[in-house]
Amino acid sequence: MIIKKPIFEQINPAFGTSITVRQYRDPCRNKLPYWHIHPEMELVYVNGGSGKRHIGNQLSYFNNGDLIFIGANLPHYGFTDRLTGNRSETILQMREDFLGEYFFSIPEMALVKKLIERARKGIAFHGKTKRAVGKKIEKLIDRDPYDRLLKVLAILKQLAASQEYTLLNVDGFALEIEPRDADRINKVYKYVRENFQRPISLDEIADTVSMTEPAFCRYFKKISGKTFTKFVNEYRLVHASKLLSESSSSITDVCYECGFNNFSHFNKQFKRFIGKSPSDYRRELTKVMDGQ
Repeated sequence: MIIKKPIFEQINPAFGTSITVRQYRDPCRNKLPYWHIHPEMELVYVNGGSGKRHIGNQLSYFNNGDLIFIGANLPHYGFTDRLTGNRSETILQMREDFLGEYFFSIPEMALVKKLIERARKGIAFHGKTKRAVGKKIEKLIDRDPYDRLLKVLAILKQLAASQEYTLLNVDGFALEIEPRDADRINKVYKYVRENFQRPISLDEIADTVSMTEPAFCRYFKKISGKTFTKFVNEYRLVHASKLLSESSSSITDVCYECGFNNFSHFNKQFKRFIGKSPSDYRRELTKVMDGQ
């Protein structure tokens, strides 16, 4: 099934509240996560499991659950599917001005305002913050609207004070998407997701979206801030991170299973992208179960 529209996701809070809270305990609900955008900020807690993040122009892998804060209008994929293995996923969404246009400009909210500005690049929280705040987010589903509002403010304050976080799009964000690009960009990302384990030529992917090769290269660079070849390699490397963490396959087997046909090149690219060699990455994961 190809999802034809939504680059833009319409979010409507329940009557009597300005905050949307949804909780999913069915790990199969997002069999095909899609690329979408909305004007609401989004706080996502994935309880357990592991998977891939695609937020803005950044691809990465999470292990043992995830806590993500995504700023308004920052495009992203869904985080869970039938293979994630998570126990539940809780999503909190609200507009930047859900408490009024100037609320976060008052002195008491200075730290939270900085947090919201950082979230425009995407933030992944880890360590004790992930566990403690994750539990609080899960309990929001049972709160009445007024109590929920107070708890959300407390959560934002705790996140604002935490140093246990990683900015995901540290080099800025180059994505420029128009609604008419929805079908095309979804088609490109779906094609990569289904074919990354083999070579994908520029001519092949350009033909998939009915473009010439030069036009596609210009288009994709404008949309994603990187070349198509770099995007595919990063997708393969994130998948390699997942396999190194979850399977007992040899590093050589992981290399070829991810679509690389040269082991030396795979090692070099993995270290450049992840910051350590595949063997060091796997060794550290055996010691530390909670991902950064």
